[in-house]
Amino acid sequence: MTAEAVDRVRAYLHTHAPDLHVVEYEVSTATAPLAAAAVGCEVGAIIKSLCFLIDGQPVVALVAGDMKADDRKLGALFGVNKGRVKIADADTVARVTGFAIGGVAPVAHTEAVPVLIDASLRRFATVYAAAGASNAIFAIPLDRLAQLTGGQFEDIIKG
Repeated sequence: MTAEAVDRVRAYLHTHAPDLHVVEYEVSTATAPLAAAAVGCEVGAIIKSLCFLIDGQPVVALVAGDMKADDRKLGALFGVNKGRVKIADADTVARVTGFAIGGVAPVAHTEAVPVLIDASLRRFATVYAAAGASNAIFAIPLDRLAQLTGGQFEDIIKG
């Protein structure tokens, strides 16, 4: 699934943002610290694409690599208590996004799903996102990320 997933992200970018390019690394970029080390950026500039089930409905939260998503805040955005917010399991993530955990891209999902963008990412002009595999990343200006994902900036982090 990995090569197909990376190809899907490349095809998406070729169509929607031809100036952006996927880079594949010889090392793992599956976690924010690993990705930051590979790219040479702050951990916070790495996007963690997290899939949640909020009252049973999938939602993708794009969270800064140095932050943690807040179940309470996510639930409040959808009018439910935090007990109705669960991180999706690996099978659900793969079904909804078409990507394995560690390589979930913020674009080119297999299902249409709402996207929330961590407002703390506004401290970065450019962010770095997984591109379908645990060693593939693409750089993207933050405003373009919002445009391509249709994501809404929200306060969704702990703290």
